[in-house]
Amino acid sequence: MAETIKMIGIGDEGKQSLLPLYEKWIEESEMLVGGERQLAFFPDYKGEKVVIKGGLSSLVERLQQEEKQVVILASGDPLFYGIGGYLSKKMKVDIYPYVSSIQLAFARMKESWQDAYFTSVHGRSIRGLAQRIDGKSKVALLTDGENTPAKIADYLLSFQFTEYKAFVAENLGGEDERCGWYDLHEMAEAEFSPLNVVILKKMEEGPSWPLGIDDQEFYQRKPDKGLITKKEIRTLSVSALQLKENSIIWDIGTCTGSVAIEAAKIAREGAVYAIEKNEQDLENAQQNMVKFRVDATLVHGKAPDGLAEFPEPDAIFIGGTAGGMEQILDICCSKLKTDGRIVLNAVTIENLVQAVEAFKAREFETDITLAQISRSKPILNLTRFDALNPIYIITAERKKVD
Repeated sequence: MAETIKMIGIGDEGKQSLLPLYEKWIEESEMLVGGERQLAFFPDYKGEKVVIKGGLSSLVERLQQEEKQVVILASGDPLFYGIGGYLSKKMKVDIYPYVSSIQLAFARMKESWQDAYFTSVHGRSIRGLAQRIDGKSKVALLTDGENTPAKIADYLLSFQFTEYKAFVAENLGGEDERCGWYDLHEMAEAEFSPLNVVILKKMEEGPSWPLGIDDQEFYQRKPDKGLITKKEIRTLSVSALQLKENSIIWDIGTCTGSVAIEAAKIAREGAVYAIEKNEQDLENAQQNMVKFRVDATLVHGKAPDGLAEFPEPDAIFIGGTAGGMEQILDICCSKLKTDGRIVLNAVTIENLVQAVEAFKAREFETDITLAQISRSKPILNLTRFDALNPIYIITAERKKVD
C-alpha cells in the first residue's frame, strides 16, 4: 500500500457537500472507491473507479496490495454504521466525515438527539428490535430495502407499540428530500424512497414491567393454570444466570415464556432462543411475547431436538427436560460459551441427584439453592401463609483450569 488511504464522507447532494480540499484530493487521486451512487457524482473522474459490492474482505485484500493513491467515498459519516470502522481496523485510513443521515434527520425534525437510542436494521434482521427499543423516548433507525418504514411499522404494531409516532426523512440533502410525521398505521400503508431514516418518538407513556412480573400477568394454560416458573423462583433463577446486556440465552421447556421474557428484558442487545414441546403452551408463550414486547425465537419441539441449530449461548435455563436430561446436557454443556452458566430447576430429589451427577460427569461445578417460598393469604379478617412447591435451583459452571 503506497500511503495512507483517505476516506471521505459525502452527502446525497454530491459534490456540493464536499470541502474544496476534499475535491482536490479526489481529483489528484488515482483510484476512487465507493458505492455506485457515490461514484456517479464524479462522471469525469480520470482515474480508476472501483465499485464496492458484496463483502469487504476482497476489497481489503486488493487495497492492501495497491500502490496507487486511493480515495474511498462513503455515505455521510463512515464511522456511523458505515464501512469506516471495519476498514480502519484493516489498514491505514484517514477519515473525513460528512454529516450523518441521522444528524440531518434530527435537524429536519428540529429536536436534540444526544438522548436518542440508535440502532440499525440495514442489512440486519429486525429480530429482537422490540425489546431493544421498548421504553426509549427517541429511537433512530437506519433502514434498507427489506426493512422499510412500512415493514417497521407493521412489526411495531404487532407488538402494540401504539404510543410512538414516526418521523421519516427521505433523500436527505438531495433534490427530492421529503420529511414528515406519521402514526404507525399511516406509515404501514405509505411508500417511501429507498434512502430514508426513521425516528420514533414516544408521545405518551407505554406499559412497563420491572423484574419479577406477577404470575397472573401471563397467559397460562387452562384449566391447568399454574404451569409457570413462579415469580420468586423466576427472579432467583434469572439472577443466577448472571446475564449481560448482549447475552445469548437458551430457554429449554419455556412453557409460558416467563423466564425467556424476564431474561430478554435484561439482555436487550442479545437474543433469546426458546423451545417448548407442548403446542398449547407455545401459543401462550407467543401471546406473552407480544404482550411484554419480547421478540424471541420460539421453536415447537422436544429438546434436545433443535438445540444444535441454536447459536452458542452465554446462559441456559432448563425449566423441564421431559426425561431427556442426559442428551440435553450433552448439547448444553458442549455448546455453552466459556464462563457461561446453566441454571436448572428441579422439583424432585431424583431429578436433583440426576442433574448434579450429570454436571459432575461433564466437569461442571454446581451450586444448589433450595427455595421454599410461602405467600401470604387472607383468611377471614386474618392472614396465613400458603406454601409453594419447594424448588431446587441448580447453577452449573465449567471448572476453571489453573
